[in-house]
Amino acid sequence: MAAAEEIEPRPSAKPATLNRPIRKFVKKRGKRLMRWVAQFQAKDGLVPDTPFIGNDHFPFLREFEEKSEAMREEVLEILKHREAIPGFEQVSPDQHRIAKAQQWKTFILYGFGDRLEKNCRQAPVTAEMLSRVPNVQTAWFSILAPGYHIPAHTGVTKGIVRAHVGLIIPKDREKCRIRVADEVRAWKEGEAFAFDDTFEHEVWNDTDEERVILLFDFDRPMRWRGRLLNKLMLNLMKLTAFYQEPKKNLADFEARFEAATRRADANLEKLSD
Repeated sequence: MAAAEEIEPRPSAKPATLNRPIRKFVKKRGKRLMRWVAQFQAKDGLVPDTPFIGNDHFPFLREFEEKSEAMREEVLEILKHREAIPGFEQVSPDQHRIAKAQQWKTFILYGFGDRLEKNCRQAPVTAEMLSRVPNVQTAWFSILAPGYHIPAHTGVTKGIVRAHVGLIIPKDREKCRIRVADEVRAWKEGEAFAFDDTFEHEVWNDTDEERVILLFDFDRPMRWRGRLLNKLMLNLMKLTAFYQEPKKNLADFEARFEAATRRADANLEKLSD
């Protein structure tokens, strides 16, 4: 399935830090280890090992649907400072293959289990609901440019489940869709769904409008052995550059966005004088 009006950004050079021998070694060995871990987690899981997982397994998704309009209002305010919202590849250089030219922007509320307090203050309704999600790991407003295609890729660990909540969806929504394995879905405003991102997935926005969703990851419901192994693997990942580099970048971009809002507020005060 190809995007009819897909943006083709100029190829970006692979970040030099990704070429370090130790990083290549860790990535190669890590992939092998995670494939073995995924098999164990699937067997130990308490939800189906399927591309999409029914919302009935995650009752908290209902509240996100009920309060989607309030979250949408928060996003609209954040988008007034879109120049300060980083592209995904700026936060995590490892994503350079699937995120280019700031066509996929990310306003991050939780990163690797850590709450970004300054960003969360920009979206208090969303942040409050996320705080009640069992073991939320990552959460962000995912902002996809018109015409952009996110190439096929797979997630790192089956120890998490990913949820999407539609907030700002193009009018021709059938042309704005995600494929997970061989299943395709289009987003709908106010609708949530969950899936396993270790299945190959890709995204198309074949419209001339922006798409914004809330994306968040939380621990997969598993028996105690699976939970213990998942905690161990996540702690090991936090020791690597795949975690350390984005963590530093997150702090920088969080401070940059706060500064942008302060400048805007100061300018408004001057205009009102």
